Amino acid sequence: MERFDVVIVGAGAAGMMCAIEAGKRGRRVLVLDHAKAAGEKIRISGGGRCNFTNLEGGRIERYLSANPRFALSALRRYPPSAFVALVERHGIAFHEKTLGQLFCDGSSREIVDMLLAEMKAAGVVLRLGASVDRVEKLADGFELALEGRGGGGERIACASLVLATGGKSIPKMGATGFAYDVARQFGLALTETRPALVPLTFDVSLLEQTKALSGVAVDVVVKCGRQTFAEAMLFTHRGLSGPAILQISSYWREGEAIEVDMAPGVDVFEGLKAAKTSHGKQAVATVLSRWLPQRLAHHLAEAEGAGGRIADQPDKALRRVADAVNRWRVKPVGSEGYRTAEVTLGGISTEALDGRSLEAKAVPGLYVVGEAVDVTGWLGGYNFQWAWASGWSAGQVC
Repeated sequence: MERFDVVIVGAGAAGMMCAIEAGKRGRRVLVLDHAKAAGEKIRISGGGRCNFTNLEGGRIERYLSANPRFALSALRRYPPSAFVALVERHGIAFHEKTLGQLFCDGSSREIVDMLLAEMKAAGVVLRLGASVDRVEKLADGFELALEGRGGGGERIACASLVLATGGKSIPKMGATGFAYDVARQFGLALTETRPALVPLTFDVSLLEQTKALSGVAVDVVVKCGRQTFAEAMLFTHRGLSGPAILQISSYWREGEAIEVDMAPGVDVFEGLKAAKTSHGKQAVATVLSRWLPQRLAHHLAEAEGAGGRIADQPDKALRRVADAVNRWRVKPVGSEGYRTAEVTLGGISTEALDGRSLEAKAVPGLYVVGEAVDVTGWLGGYNFQWAWASGWSAGQVC
């Protein structure tokens, strides 16, 4: 039976970072993944350019967890500047897009290649196409039974085992609940999991009303409870998407409404009343087009029964139109699910883990990093920063 100091299951962002750090310490490290290539979610991220971190990635209030402060230790010890320094050492050109989001100028493949090069330099062994069939606890560590192309029934022993397989999001990329299964096996508590950073869907009747708007994008402020986001929203043939909706989806729950301001900073009612006096012959839709995409403006005017000249509209009708713009309350029926969700909310409970090392408190030698942990960041590089920070932290001690 082959023996390693550390076996990491999952060759994603957190797993590779953990492997690099453990390898630098002289540990004999094996990384296993059932995929054909390492870092596939890195490769497809950011439209192929990888939003690899966020300059504000250390702000704990931008992470969701049953214990919101759990991630603070790792994020402080490995801040965004540390990963940026690594990127710069490898000569990878990047830029800030918006809101602190850092993207590669070229391809996300550069980040994957950087991590693979760092792993190689640290002496890490990478084995792809290898699925773990079974994990058993030994007196001095763990034993893994492998299956699949890279396994063939092989057994591997290790002193430390790191779960870095992520959550359930994007199953077509090979996402599974493996980390959760192992956690249950060893008695680690889990919090409820659900799709996050995901488009929201409408029921049939609401879709019938909005289907003509599919493809229309508009800058909005969206609100759910006390949480608000000011970014772009996109109407789709299923409901709503775009950065603002993906962000609010992490806070939204079934049965709740969201409120959308489609003309942030504009008092549409006052603007319509002023236009009624100064441009009475214009159609309501024409006036709305000052602040909204034309197709959306025409839709809202018609939907609120204000299709004629603005001079002919009573203030009551103009108020209805303005409220439909500034305070549109809509109740999604659901989300598009794990199929398109960028991350999984919830996961292995932080109560079961040490905040500094990510080691399971009740199972010495077992570590959990990245998305499998109940820590979920905002859209815009935060989840990658958690992956780097949690992987780095576990790599210092595993």
